[in-house]
Amino acid sequence: MSAARKTPSFLGTGWAFPPQFGRDGRTAMVSSERDIRESLGILLATRPGERIMHPLYGCNLHALVFEHVSESVVTEIRQAILQAIARCEPRVEVERVAVLPGPDAHGVLPIEVVYRIRATNTRANLVYPFHVETAS
Repeated sequence: MSAARKTPSFLGTGWAFPPQFGRDGRTAMVSSERDIRESLGILLATRPGERIMHPLYGCNLHALVFEHVSESVVTEIRQAILQAIARCEPRVEVERVAVLPGPDAHGVLPIEVVYRIRATNTRANLVYPFHVETAS
């Protein structure tokens, strides 16, 4: 292995999201904790069935976009996220999913996902901006 090549991350390496390309035409890559964080964001933003070869990949949050934010909808949001991560992201274990107060004036309902990276026993969190439709 040449000195110019990087040692691959044992947590994974993937394309940066959104995809970016350098002047040399190479794809920008992310590794380790950043790869996991981006993977979780992509998972939550993807509708089940959207990926042709992986019909179960995704989270069914989009089915709740037009729902009034109530305690039962918050429970549905938590369950959808827990199920999607358990099914599609084996590198992490979810410790907590919290729907933060909202939605704000721009129709964003922040969702905090606190997770533990299994391989390193490192805790991290992701605040996902769930865009809901608000009546004006």
